[in-house]
Amino acid sequence: MRHQNVIGLGDQNASFRVYVENRPKMPQYQQLFDCEAVQAGDIDLIYQHCGNGWRKLFNVYAKLLCALDPKLFNFPTQAASWQQYRDQFLLQQASDTALLFDMPLLKLADNTLHLIAGRTHAKQLIQQGLACQLHWLNEEFAIDPSSKVLVTPYFDYRQLSNEKIEFSATLLRSLRS
Repeated sequence: MRHQNVIGLGDQNASFRVYVENRPKMPQYQQLFDCEAVQAGDIDLIYQHCGNGWRKLFNVYAKLLCALDPKLFNFPTQAASWQQYRDQFLLQQASDTALLFDMPLLKLADNTLHLIAGRTHAKQLIQQGLACQLHWLNEEFAIDPSSKVLVTPYFDYRQLSNEKIEFSATLLRSLRS
């Protein structure tokens, strides 16, 4: 199924979408008008040019995918480690993953999972008209099962620790099953 045009990095038709507020501060990403698959080595280039925060974001994204239930998600079975997954599959063509910089496009009959990285970003999207009914589980996590939306802490080791990655994986299992 083809999705509407979205702006970000990764697979244009991804069913696993993470939304962040800011783009990498590199000229080629400031002018994006669609979803562009990364090539091998692009993730390294982004964090070399844009700093450690981007390295953490990509690492946490890969760790989360590899923590998911392999009976419901194929990401954990594609690579021997999260590092290998990050380097060989994350955000590449046909990876079924995307990192997006715009408003989530929610369709009720769709099986797409939408992760909004950060409570502040989620609240901004709601103010901008994101039509979902978030149920806050605690200060950091919110879920809308009907729209398949999950709000997690920002993708950073301190905010989304390994324990919180496991909690996120449990919540994603409930959205997928």
